[in-house]
Amino acid sequence: MNPTFSRRVAEQAVHWLVESQGDAFDQSQQRALECWLLADVEHQRAWAHIQRVNQRMRSVAAPVLHATLQAPPSPARRRAMKALLLAALASATGLGLQQHNPLPGLMADYRSPVGQRRRLPLADGSVLQLNTGSAADVQIDLQQRRVRLLEGELALQVARQARPLLLRTAEGDLRLDSGRYNVRQFQGYSQVAVFDGVADADGHLLVAGQQARFSGAWHGQAPLDRNVGAWVEGMLVASQMRLADFLAELGRYRHGQLGCSDRVADLRLSGSYPLNDSERILDMLEVALPVRVRRFTRYWVKVEPALG
Repeated sequence: MNPTFSRRVAEQAVHWLVESQGDAFDQSQQRALECWLLADVEHQRAWAHIQRVNQRMRSVAAPVLHATLQAPPSPARRRAMKALLLAALASATGLGLQQHNPLPGLMADYRSPVGQRRRLPLADGSVLQLNTGSAADVQIDLQQRRVRLLEGELALQVARQARPLLLRTAEGDLRLDSGRYNVRQFQGYSQVAVFDGVADADGHLLVAGQQARFSGAWHGQAPLDRNVGAWVEGMLVASQMRLADFLAELGRYRHGQLGCSDRVADLRLSGSYPLNDSERILDMLEVALPVRVRRFTRYWVKVEPALG
């Protein structure tokens, strides 16, 4: 059977199906699911198909499958459900989904959809916050304190204990003392900001008031950028930021495509903007800069030079 949707969209559909069956699925997540469905007919085809796959799974009498489907909601159940659905979907469509690690964020203990942020108290007294489109695994018990950033961005308020908290990114491990940190995963490197405390990369230290790139070692140490961590307070802060860079940041909190013409890309912008209303931010651009915002659809927006 040739699928009418991509592997990436199939994995997104699996994520949404499992999330929608959880106890924590609320009205904001329902709206986010609806936005995802409206964004592309490919999403709608994948959603209809994964629902059919789910129905077939529930009709199977295998004891292990039945136990997974009926288990109380938990991170372990979510991981098992996603693995089962992905395997069933791959078998049904021939998509060839990755068997060992279908998508790191999809299998995460905790995930925040695009446009949402999550605050999660941890068992050791620490607090984890996930930014838009982010995912993390957490292992905290008597033997270990580990957080793994799988994609996106997180903020950590690390509780004071004798043992440090181990934070893993795609580039390696960091040891964090008690304090407040912000970590963002980019392609090929992580960005780490220390508001309070010390981050240790194999004996090399990053201290309070500093930020740096991490790719197995520190690179480009600098004072904290005003925008780093502002998302925790629901704000996007710009200080003489290029318009193209500003829109790239804002686009992380929206579904669809947001960009600008090359003719206005280098215009500079300063100010603090509330992330809970990206449409209002776009309207404000027309007041602050000589630009106009063209909305081709709800999910395709381009900023161009002002007319006249």
